[in-house]
Amino acid sequence: MLAPKDDSYLDSYISTIGVDFKIRTVEQDGKTIKLQIWDTAGQERFRTITSSYYRGAHGIIVTYDVTDQESFNNVQQWLNEIDRYASESVNKLLVGNKCDLTSQRVVSTETAKAFADQLGIPFLETSAKNSTNVEEAFMAMTAAIKTRMASQPAGGSKPPTVQIRGQPVNQQSGCCSS
Repeated sequence: MLAPKDDSYLDSYISTIGVDFKIRTVEQDGKTIKLQIWDTAGQERFRTITSSYYRGAHGIIVTYDVTDQESFNNVQQWLNEIDRYASESVNKLLVGNKCDLTSQRVVSTETAKAFADQLGIPFLETSAKNSTNVEEAFMAMTAAIKTRMASQPAGGSKPPTVQIRGQPVNQQSGCCSS
C-alpha cells in the first residue's frame, strides 16, 4: 500500500522484506500532518522485529490479502501482538487488500466486516494496484488519530505511577558509623 502514494505501482512490485519506511505529509482540516509509515511485511518470520515498531505508534493498519485465507486467519494473531506491545489507545484499522482481484477472492467483504465489527475496528478494502481506497485508508487513520489526540488532555495522558510508602531505615554499619 506504500507504492501508490507516490504513484509508482508496478505489476512486478517486490514485496516488503523486513521493514520498509516512508514519510508522508497529508493535509486534513487545514492542518499539515506528517505520517511516518512503517510497512512491517506481516510475515511470520519478522514477528519478533515488528513488535518493537508497535511501541509508540499512534495508529496501526493491519492488512490482509483478500485472495489468501491464511493471511486473514493471521489477523487475530497480529491484533494480539498489537494488544501486547502497542499502547492501549492505539488506533487500529483492518484493511483487505487486492480487492481488484474479484475472481481470486477467498475472503468475503461480509466476513471481514463482521470480524472487524465484532472487535470494534474500522474496516476498508483496498487495491494497491489501482489505488482503490488507499488514500481513504490513510486519511481515515489520520482522522481517527487526530480525533483521539484532540480529546486527550493537553500534554497527553500521564503514564501510570506507582507510589511506594515505607518507613525510613536507620542505616548504621558496624565499620563506618560514627
